[in-house]
Amino acid sequence: MYDIEGGGDWLFTTVPILIGIIFVIVFIAIIANSIKGISQWNKNENSPRLSTPAVVKTKRTNVTRHGQNHSTTTYFVTFQFESGDRSEFRVSGKEYGMLAEEDIGTLTFQGTRYIDFVRG
Repeated sequence: MYDIEGGGDWLFTTVPILIGIIFVIVFIAIIANSIKGISQWNKNENSPRLSTPAVVKTKRTNVTRHGQNHSTTTYFVTFQFESGDRSEFRVSGKEYGMLAEEDIGTLTFQGTRYIDFVRG
């Protein structure tokens, strides 16, 4: 009933091809993500380290659940510069807890990498 002409079983021909295609797609996705990460790291490393007056405008978190008993929280803070431009940076949980909206100070960053914020 499921035999292909020539006597072969179609599952033994099709499934290995599908598994191979899925493997190649996953491998390409991993390589592309790695290249993107290395590219962003390199761009940050080659950017000047800037310190500029800024105001903490908003704070937010992103909680990712991994199964029933585990989750990861990523913290973000948006700063507004004197020009009115805003930039959002990923920060540690400790930094997130120490910053409050409307804090005024000097933001130090390099590319998209948050370095420090000093009130004052």
